[in-house]
Amino acid sequence: MSVKGTAMTPPGLTELALESQQIQQQGYALLRQAIPPTWLAGLRQAFDEGVRPSAQWPVPRGPDWRHALVDLDPKVQALCRLPPLLAVVGALIGEDFFLAQVEGREPLGGGGYQRLHRDLSAQRPGDTVNAIAYLDDYGPANGATRLVPASHRGPFDAARADADFEAKAMQLEGKAGDILVFDADLVHAASVNRSGARRRSLLLGYFAKSLFGAHQQSAALRGVRMDTSEWFPAQG
Repeated sequence: MSVKGTAMTPPGLTELALESQQIQQQGYALLRQAIPPTWLAGLRQAFDEGVRPSAQWPVPRGPDWRHALVDLDPKVQALCRLPPLLAVVGALIGEDFFLAQVEGREPLGGGGYQRLHRDLSAQRPGDTVNAIAYLDDYGPANGATRLVPASHRGPFDAARADADFEAKAMQLEGKAGDILVFDADLVHAASVNRSGARRRSLLLGYFAKSLFGAHQQSAALRGVRMDTSEWFPAQG
């Protein structure tokens, strides 16, 4: 699913409004080739130069992942502001929002597996949206994301997630340049990187404007260095 064009229109029975409604119902959108192809080399370079071992982060990171500090890179910041991406984030949050965090992640060969889970909205359903910008091709072999459409509302028992949701999960597959945008409460997980092939990605977090105060209190613990004071309107 993709948002066509960059111009936003008032609510109504338009293609954009209908697509926004579908995005809200499904809890996610996969924007195919949203990143300009000419940007990818620079973004990969920013990722590779930003890789830091676990001990150099404020809070230790998982040992089976590479983590990259990239939030001050101009190319990364431009990606975070791509109009189709902001349009989907605005459709999911439904109010003014800000870019809270961006970092690089890559599962190592044989690593990366996660149980299905929710990242959880900070205060109320829908106030937090994540995005994964893929810098390499991704699929089942190198640990691509799996998710359960329309699973972002209603009860969720983490202890029963494997039994109740794994059969419903779909594993994504696509090309470098795609961006997955999803409600933080959508049930999802990374998979094992069986092939060992590179799967660099940028993980972006967007919060409703009302969460800015709480975000500032925890930003340092999450390694956030960038200015996060810019607001984006709900309609992108």
